[in-house]
Amino acid sequence: MSQPHVVPPPEPGAGPVDPEEELTRLLRDLRTRPEGLTGREAARRLVIAGPNELVRTPGPPWWSQLVAQLVHPLALLLWLAAVLAWVAGTPPLAVAIVAVILLNALFAFFQERHAERAVEALSEYLPPHATVLRDGRPVRVEARELVPGDVIVVGEGDRVSADTRLLSGSVEVDLSALNGESLPVRRAPGGASDVPLLEATDLLFTGTSCTAGECRAVVFATGMRTELGRIAALSQRVEHVPSPLEVQVLHVARLIAVVAVAMGAGFLVVGTLLTGLSLADTLSFAIGLLVANVPEGLLPTITLALAVGVRLLAREGALVKRLSAVETLGSTSVICTDKTGTLTLNRMRGMRLWTGGSEYDAGSPPALPGGRLATAMSCCHNVSVDPDHPDDQDAWVGDPTELALVRLATALGPPEQSWQRVTQFHFDPTLRRMSTLDRSGDRLVLHTKGAPEELLPLCTRVAAADGTDAPMTGRDRTDLDALVRRWAADGLRVLAVADRPVGSVTGPGERAETERDLALVGLVGMVDPPRPEVPAAVARCHDAGIRLLVVTGDHELTARRVAEQVGIGAGGLRVVGGHQLDAMPEQELDALLEAEGEIVFARSSPEAKMRIADALQEQGHVVAMTGDGVNDAPALRRADIGVAMGLSGTDVAREAATMVLTDDNFATVVSAVSEGRRVYDNVRKFIVYIFAHATPEVVPFLVYAFAGGAVPLPLTVMQILAIDLGTETLPALALGREPAEPGLMERPPRDRSAGVIDGPMLARAWGLLGGVSAVLVTALFFATLLAGGWSPGADVGSGAMHEVWRQATTMTFLGIVACQVGTAIAARTTRASLATIGFATNRLLLWGILFELVFAAAVVTLPPLQVVFGTARPEAWQVAALLPLPVLVWGADELWRGSQRRRERVGAVAGRPGADRAAVGRSG
Repeated sequence: MSQPHVVPPPEPGAGPVDPEEELTRLLRDLRTRPEGLTGREAARRLVIAGPNELVRTPGPPWWSQLVAQLVHPLALLLWLAAVLAWVAGTPPLAVAIVAVILLNALFAFFQERHAERAVEALSEYLPPHATVLRDGRPVRVEARELVPGDVIVVGEGDRVSADTRLLSGSVEVDLSALNGESLPVRRAPGGASDVPLLEATDLLFTGTSCTAGECRAVVFATGMRTELGRIAALSQRVEHVPSPLEVQVLHVARLIAVVAVAMGAGFLVVGTLLTGLSLADTLSFAIGLLVANVPEGLLPTITLALAVGVRLLAREGALVKRLSAVETLGSTSVICTDKTGTLTLNRMRGMRLWTGGSEYDAGSPPALPGGRLATAMSCCHNVSVDPDHPDDQDAWVGDPTELALVRLATALGPPEQSWQRVTQFHFDPTLRRMSTLDRSGDRLVLHTKGAPEELLPLCTRVAAADGTDAPMTGRDRTDLDALVRRWAADGLRVLAVADRPVGSVTGPGERAETERDLALVGLVGMVDPPRPEVPAAVARCHDAGIRLLVVTGDHELTARRVAEQVGIGAGGLRVVGGHQLDAMPEQELDALLEAEGEIVFARSSPEAKMRIADALQEQGHVVAMTGDGVNDAPALRRADIGVAMGLSGTDVAREAATMVLTDDNFATVVSAVSEGRRVYDNVRKFIVYIFAHATPEVVPFLVYAFAGGAVPLPLTVMQILAIDLGTETLPALALGREPAEPGLMERPPRDRSAGVIDGPMLARAWGLLGGVSAVLVTALFFATLLAGGWSPGADVGSGAMHEVWRQATTMTFLGIVACQVGTAIAARTTRASLATIGFATNRLLLWGILFELVFAAAVVTLPPLQVVFGTARPEAWQVAALLPLPVLVWGADELWRGSQRRRERVGAVAGRPGADRAAVGRSG
């Protein structure tokens, strides 16, 4: 038997089609009937169509991720050094290097290990069971057993198990998981066929929930063929793009590898052919050169610094699931933000009301006990009130708009009578109104609320202040229309409220007959206020050169007003609707995004959000995108930083995102960007600190090689490891906690292609800080040799000269440590002076320096460590010679930074833009 042909709903623009004819054709093509399939036929189709479940593409196994850490370019260099150490006859050194490799790999592996569970979270939207017609009678089956052609029964409280088309009945469904809209929508057989898929009024989709009513519907798609399955497939097809830091660290690792291997190989030749060194000596030299060039502590230091950033962001309300994302936040140049709950409080509030011919401020509403407006608002809603605590408004549950109406009704005063609901006409998105039929004693009254443009034409009377009704005149309608326009221009959402006495109970099918000849009892103007901290956060983004785009499923006018209220688009705001964006070719979208000004994208689909992210990334932007619904998952994964809402977001969005906001607050996103910038700056600072020590470690080996044996080796490989993995690690980590420099959020985002390491940075690290340290350390080494009676070419392999040589290598080691102290203090700032940030503002660095000094003292004074590292106890004059080294290194860098600031000020005075002058002033 061939697989049943799945007939999707007609494409938008297909033209009008008779609903009954279309439904008949669908049943025919699915080879089914309104009574459903037989059990045997369903079993056959299950074999062909497969289970009704979402399929996840498995990710890479854990062992491959661990292996990737072991073959990182820096790790490969260390593997080479270990092999050379073993060949050279120093197994303890080889073992120590291998231990370093394994520790680095394991640490990075466990920090980065994160199981992707986006599709598993999507699977939670599939209910475990469904009611289906089999052999003409309803039975309960597992949802995974549904097949195309099945007829299912959906009732209030059920979650839809497959994509279906209604055959009979009517329901209200919550589509928020797919379209982000909070209000339920009505679904019934028939309806227009030339509308977007999610707006088709006769379709139900997998993962949505039925909030009211009951219906029968025929299944036309299951599993990965459903709308939810399509979103799951989009989420899986989006691959992880390495963060800028990941790319740059890999680039730096390759650069270091090339330099180290080239220098080692080159000096193997030099040592053998030109200097006359033995093969053992040249191998020892090559190993030392490799180990000196490779910053063994770089990877764990970066990982730990990012981990610290993750913890700090968690305290701010931002949970980051991937370490490298902290740095990516710092390079964000565009934030695509949702509106409801992110820019706003998602809590509607009544601002103004009109009743009895007068306008009032809702902050001080009129005392209208028993007023018809208060009665209508207190009856026409579906808010749940805790019966044990009816006065606790914070415990009320319901739609934000209805919550605002009920709270306002409570403020107006209690109704004179108690009302009991008889029936309800649910909110209809087409009619844009809702009604309830309520009884009080022998009175039966219809209470209605809805959009003024829909409700006012149904009103023939206006309630006066004394409670009587007067005919609605043309002048009344003109005045009310003007009032509605004025309130709307102020950004208020306006609802009209009306009532009408009814003679008898009317059935739900007689809505049009019931909702007529109404009396307007009032107008209510409400607003979902922006979060109070958002305007300041938006201003910080603008100061930082970050562009803001609002990408939302809400209406264009609502999104525009909220954007303007919080300061988005102050220099020009354009609104682009969903249909307009869908019809926009790629070139036009690129031109739109390249143009100046900020944009509101309204009624956005999942594909549209991905298109926006792709276009921005193609232009070189680093994109952060917020979202909360299932429909946002692909875009959250595609963006450089996907930001999900922790309070209102779905599990799907939270799993697909890189960062989760525990407070759903846009200001937290901006704080995270600031923290990311600080972390990035600090990564550069400790890279300067670490790289600065390569020069004083390498220069002694160069002196040794070029001297051709006339000068002994100034530093041993074990002493280099003591520096790289012992003395420098804690100060480097402390630099990762350095407070932000002045003006951090007042400079533009760095370019996506900008390297974490650049030429000026290397010149400062290797040339200035490293060069000054190398001169000082080399001078200290020769001073110690000469003071001990050494002469060029003397044998230091044994006897008294051997002890002098040990003393000299010890001073080289201690000299580098002393210069590290000065380098650590200098690396705290990039441009600002130390006086600007304060000497003691990073106490962790002071503790790190103290540990560094204590560790170095232990290495040179404790006998067991002296044996391991080949050191000797220094004399008093040698310790005194170490004291000025930190000040000399820091002072040289301070003078250089001062000259940089002076040059920038001179350039600004000479006529550079004012923004540049401001930046210079902020740099200290």
